[in-house]
Amino acid sequence: MQRSYSVPYIIGFSCVVCVVCSLLVSSAAVSLKPRQEQNAQLDRQVNVLMAAGLVESGQRYGREQITQIFMERIDPVVIDLATGEETDIDPLTFDPDAEMKDPTRSNPAPSNPAQVKRIPNHALVFKVNKDGDLNQVVLPILGKGLWSTMYGYIAVDADGRTVRGLTFYQHGETPGLGGEVDNPRWKDLWPGRRIYDPAGNVRIEVVKGRAGPPEEAPYEVDGLSGATITSRGVSHTLEFWFGEHGFGPYLVKLRESRRAAS
Repeated sequence: MQRSYSVPYIIGFSCVVCVVCSLLVSSAAVSLKPRQEQNAQLDRQVNVLMAAGLVESGQRYGREQITQIFMERIDPVVIDLATGEETDIDPLTFDPDAEMKDPTRSNPAPSNPAQVKRIPNHALVFKVNKDGDLNQVVLPILGKGLWSTMYGYIAVDADGRTVRGLTFYQHGETPGLGGEVDNPRWKDLWPGRRIYDPAGNVRIEVVKGRAGPPEEAPYEVDGLSGATITSRGVSHTLEFWFGEHGFGPYLVKLRESRRAAS
C-alpha cells in the first residue's frame, strides 16, 4: 500500500534536507579554504618563476621545490603605482584582487584599448635576485583579448627596458588561435625584445606575420596566426601597463636607483 504524505510534511522534510546540505557544503568550504589559499599562492609562485625563466613550462615541480626557488630568488614588494616608490606594505598580506575591486583603493582607468577598467593604488611586483644583485623584475599585467580578460606576468631586465619573459596564466581565448598565448614556442620569442624607444615611448608590439629575431626587430614579436584581435590585445595590454598609468613610473625609479648605485 502506497503511503501518502501531507503537504506540511513534504515541505518540512525538504527544508531539513536543504539545511543539512547547506551545512555540509559550508563546512567543506571552510575546511578547504586554507588549502585553496595555499594552492593559489603556489600557482602564483609557479607563474612568476616561469616568467622569470627560473622554471620551465610543462615540467613537474614539487611544492617544496617551487617554494625553495621562490624564497631564494624572489623578493616580493608592494609599490605605489602613481609614484613608482616601494612601500612598507607587507607583501605577504597584500591582496591585489581586493585592491583592484575596492573603490577606495583604486581609481577608474582612462579610456584605453586594453579595456583596463580600474587602476589600483598599489601593485605587487617581484624582484628577482642573482648573487645578491637585482637581476630582473616580474610585473603583473591584464588586458582584454578577443573573448576574455587575459592575466599574466612579464619579466623585465634590471635595466627596465628589456623583456626577459612572458606568461599568461588565465584567459578564455580560442584554443589553437588566441589560446596560443600559452604556447611555449611563442613565449620563447619574447626575451630580448625592447620595450621603449630611445625617446621613452612604449614601442613593443605583436605584429601581423613574422617579426624576426630581436636583433632585427627589437620592438616586434611574431603575431598569433588567425588571432589578430588577441595579438592586438597583447600589444594594447603592454602599452597600457608600461605607460604612465601602469608600471612606467616604477621602471623609471628602478633605472634611477641603478644609476645612483653604479
